[in-house]
Amino acid sequence: MRNQEIASIFYEIADLLDAQGVKWEPIAYRKAARSLESLPEPIEDVYSSGGKENLMEIEGVGKAMADHIEEILKTGNLRKLDDLKAKIPEGVLQMMQIEGLGPKKAMILYKKLKIKSLSDLKKAIKEQKIRKLEGFGEKTEQNITANIEMYEKGHERISLGVALPIAESIVEKLKRLKEVENAMIGGSARRGRETVGDVDILVASDHPQKVMDIFTTLPIVHRVLGKGDTKSTVVLKNNLQVDVRIIPKENWGAASQYFTGSVEHNVVLRKIAIEKGWKLSEYGLVDRKTSKMVAGKTEEEVYEKLGMQWTPPEIRENSGEIELALKHKLPKLVELKDIKGDLHVHTKWSDGTNSIEDMVSTAEKMGYEYVAITDHSKSDTIAHGMDEKRLEQYIEEVRKVAKKHPKIKVLVGSEVYIHQDGHLDFSDSVLKKLDIVVASIHRAFKMPADEMTKRIVDTMENKYVTVFGHLTTRLVNIRAPIEFDAKHVFKVAADRGIIMEVNGSPERLDLKDTFVREAINAGCKLAINSDAHDTNQLRYTRYGVITARRGWAEKKHIVNTLGHNELLKLIKH
Repeated sequence: MRNQEIASIFYEIADLLDAQGVKWEPIAYRKAARSLESLPEPIEDVYSSGGKENLMEIEGVGKAMADHIEEILKTGNLRKLDDLKAKIPEGVLQMMQIEGLGPKKAMILYKKLKIKSLSDLKKAIKEQKIRKLEGFGEKTEQNITANIEMYEKGHERISLGVALPIAESIVEKLKRLKEVENAMIGGSARRGRETVGDVDILVASDHPQKVMDIFTTLPIVHRVLGKGDTKSTVVLKNNLQVDVRIIPKENWGAASQYFTGSVEHNVVLRKIAIEKGWKLSEYGLVDRKTSKMVAGKTEEEVYEKLGMQWTPPEIRENSGEIELALKHKLPKLVELKDIKGDLHVHTKWSDGTNSIEDMVSTAEKMGYEYVAITDHSKSDTIAHGMDEKRLEQYIEEVRKVAKKHPKIKVLVGSEVYIHQDGHLDFSDSVLKKLDIVVASIHRAFKMPADEMTKRIVDTMENKYVTVFGHLTTRLVNIRAPIEFDAKHVFKVAADRGIIMEVNGSPERLDLKDTFVREAINAGCKLAINSDAHDTNQLRYTRYGVITARRGWAEKKHIVNTLGHNELLKLIKH
């Protein structure tokens, strides 16, 4: 599945055009990139079934973009990207990826201070040269320092939203082979970790050579690090390492348990096995005296013989699950099928790419009972937020579309900007006209923890706030979370009945898993939302569910598992 690869190329082109001061064109590339990365079907399948005409049916993909996609699919490269890269030093391209720097500022540093690498940048910061430039300053210099560290750490791991679809597409291709009896994802990707170092794929097959031949020659493979009968390792074009292991059928359950991890979880299981006179490894649960297999064909069998309840992969972190599994008292975690609606969705009225009609129709086709349209408020200027006049027109339009879709309840709302003093972008007289208010922080991230805590708590005092959106504001691998007193915030949210969001956008996954668990323990209700900006992104709810499961969330903790009548009673002002 090359969707993410091509989307990354388009994002890179947009950054390069930004660096050169080109207007409008970068917007078109980013729009096409967003559509591609959230496209549910492989782009190569879309192209093979109807050529460029099919490609142009994708939102944001016109003839020029379709030509680019065709060129990449046929040649593996794009001449336009190569031409743009040739005009800018490679180190400057790297600097553009750092949060708070971006294409324009990176070019200023290059032109003014001749900075053309990360090492140059670090040296200039150490010598306090950057703070002297107009538009930068000491605070900017400090922020860049912190973001360099995050950038370097982040490039050691790839986000789940990038890794998982790629892993699934490889598994799907391998499963189509008649030589493959079974295939699955293991490791941190199966556990739903927010970032993945590499991907493990397990395959049951009596014809390993054929499997490895197909795997190592996939179009997305950049280079082969090793190829054998039992294990092959490749690096993909996006630098993700993928290992495929051939597993005997009789060891499938033990191997899937072992290669899923975590290490901490597995260590405790091995100790339990030893206490019973057995040995647990990827080859099975074996009696140490007789060397006979006790269990190994299925995971369920392995856990059962150890006297445990089968444990969902997302919580195999040795954080209390083993003790409960031994007592057969593990919680029944929320599932994607439990979600009955989405409470955070954007349209063309702010920074979305689809109309209200498009988003509602798609939500209806997904089987949702309700969907909340929540476009940005006026102070989110970068997101084309709405002022009071446009909001009135928007409310009217949402209600109009709602009448055309009686099978799904359409709520009119807004993602409302939170100012530094905690007050909201709209007055109460305006907020009361909305069915739902998602309050979110979008700027001023560097406030001291006590001031940020007050900002959040003051917002929660507003009786019209329904949901607090992406509380920590973090961007995975890119931007650090804000600092605040989580314990106090969750207590206030529970007391005030404020619903805390688990944002499913792969770049956010906010609340993160540990905060999900902390919020639940504090008595908070949660909403798992997509924060969709186009129709395909409505499926981002899936990542929110994975994150919520990692935080031990059950169906009863999630408000959008309720039917629409129960939900409306809960969120009524």
